[in-house]
Amino acid sequence: MPIYCYQQAEETDCDLCRKGFEVRQKLSDTPLDACPECGAKLKKIITKVNIHTGLTSGGGHTLSEKNISKQGFTQYRKVGPGQYEKTAGKQGPDQFNAKDL
Repeated sequence: MPIYCYQQAEETDCDLCRKGFEVRQKLSDTPLDACPECGAKLKKIITKVNIHTGLTSGGGHTLSEKNISKQGFTQYRKVGPGQYEKTAGKQGPDQFNAKDL
């Protein structure tokens, strides 16, 4: 299951949502919209994903788009400021704007 990061969307005195926290959720779970401690509005934080490829440091191989799709992942590439388009995978939108997340 992926780990999602959340942070307060409005200023509060709550230490949990002010500093941000991580939640392990299924992809099908509804994103959190309120802090479990104080009830303040939350926003999901986009973070980098670290995928272990099992390749040695000396290898010249990279994950191919075909293999990314085969393993059930979706890959996007940046095409402009905040604009991304899908290059591999079946899930998710074909394009998205980071401001809309």
